[in-house]
Amino acid sequence: MNVPIKANRQLMSFRYGDQQIAFERVKRPQATSKVLIKVHPDCRVVVSAPEDADNEMVLSAVKKRSRWIYEKLRDFRKQLEHITPRQYISGESHYYLGKQYLLKVIEAPEQAQGVKLLRGKLEVSVKIKSAEKIKTLLADWYKARAKEIFAKRLDAMLEQALWVTDCPPLRILTMQTQWGSCSPNGRITLNPHLVKAPRECIDYVILHELCHIAEHNHSERFYRLMSKVMPKWEKTKERLDGMASSITS
Repeated sequence: MNVPIKANRQLMSFRYGDQQIAFERVKRPQATSKVLIKVHPDCRVVVSAPEDADNEMVLSAVKKRSRWIYEKLRDFRKQLEHITPRQYISGESHYYLGKQYLLKVIEAPEQAQGVKLLRGKLEVSVKIKSAEKIKTLLADWYKARAKEIFAKRLDAMLEQALWVTDCPPLRILTMQTQWGSCSPNGRITLNPHLVKAPRECIDYVILHELCHIAEHNHSERFYRLMSKVMPKWEKTKERLDGMASSITS
């Protein structure tokens, strides 16, 4: 099983004024009759609803909050207008463990190429300034940090996952749609982009995958186990979801 960057979903939509607004319907994990509506900073509208709720009921609940959804989308779209594609030049902001660091590019033909975290800045040394080379060096640096940090956090989370007898194998792999996954034989795979998120978000994904070693699907037993080892996991998941567009670009 896996922790998706964007949840498995059913696409639905409704009309507000002259706009057709699409939203993703996902299963709400806890037993409740309420419909939960969230508008994310990347302008995704996600509606969590009980599995047995029919689409008409869900659509009715969404329409009641149509004005609020419209206004949130309008505000987030204004913010996105100011986000420009990364150029990998000095002055850009890049995430690491939930904090933003300024990128400083140093052209030094005689120095070894690489990345260092110094005095609150990500310093990248290159022989000749090239966006592709800087991007590659940063990706390699993030993967190296991810390998080290994920291994430490896995060890820490195993203290809570008492059902796991041996430390599972860990793989680092860039994935387009998942933060992490757990294979049937218990191997955990984590996305290196996750190292840009706060430590509690890393712990959440690791615990999610460790829970899958005991419960291989998203059953009620799985969510009970998840809530036992991380009582406020839903808030942490929401925080990670809100950062997705910022830390995977």
